[in-house]
Amino acid sequence: MHEDRLSPRELEIARAYAHGDTYNAIAERLHIAPSTVRTHLGAIYRKLGVSSKVQLHQILDADRPHPPQQSDQSAVISELALGLEEALRRERAYIEVLRIISGSQGRIEEVIAAALDYALDLCDAEFGILFEYDPSKGFRAAHTRRIPEAFRDWFEQRGDFQPSEETALGRILRTHETVNLFDVRAEGVYRSDEPLRAATVELGGARSFIGIPMMARDRLIGAFTIYRQQLRPFDEKTAEVASAFAEQSVIAIENARMMSELRAAAIRRSAT
Repeated sequence: MHEDRLSPRELEIARAYAHGDTYNAIAERLHIAPSTVRTHLGAIYRKLGVSSKVQLHQILDADRPHPPQQSDQSAVISELALGLEEALRRERAYIEVLRIISGSQGRIEEVIAAALDYALDLCDAEFGILFEYDPSKGFRAAHTRRIPEAFRDWFEQRGDFQPSEETALGRILRTHETVNLFDVRAEGVYRSDEPLRAATVELGGARSFIGIPMMARDRLIGAFTIYRQQLRPFDEKTAEVASAFAEQSVIAIENARMMSELRAAAIRRSAT
């Protein structure tokens, strides 16, 4: 029986994952890190000898008489299986966001919400912010997902702002390059009581951070940022995922701008 092969925690995670829960949803319910969920799933796949979520679902519903022998080969197979499932999740997420963009008719709220949600789930992050940028006004936290309430209220009270050069947004503004911070508390800008960094740590509870510049041709129009509340730096793969959703958000924002300009032009033609 699978109950004999899995610990109670592994069995709980296996059932949740087999029935469609994401790493983040399982992690939030069990008060563990999403990366811990993945580690458990790797062990579950090895112990049960499965190589897909479908097989996991099947074996949970119909016990095998004897557990399969574990080996280095089974460990490799389980890791490859999880990697393939994650790649398929990413492809489905990209396709879904593009589908939403194509049907949005210039309304970006749904697009940005979907892009941030998928980025948070696929990158094992707790919350995200899309900052829009206007050279005359600065940055504004235009769209947020799963952000702590106190941190959201802080941005609402602040409105448009110009970040100091030492902050991540300041570096994005200066270099137009991705900023990946191992620990937002470890930098000198936090010890200097800079307002944005202090709020990020103390109100947002952030530890690791990645910010992607959103470029429309050679013009900075914003920053796509996601945050982890545990000290787990973003690796190259998650940086690529975040960048892909940042690019799709640029498409949505630029589509909305063009639709707005077309509507304004149509109104002017009607008036004349």
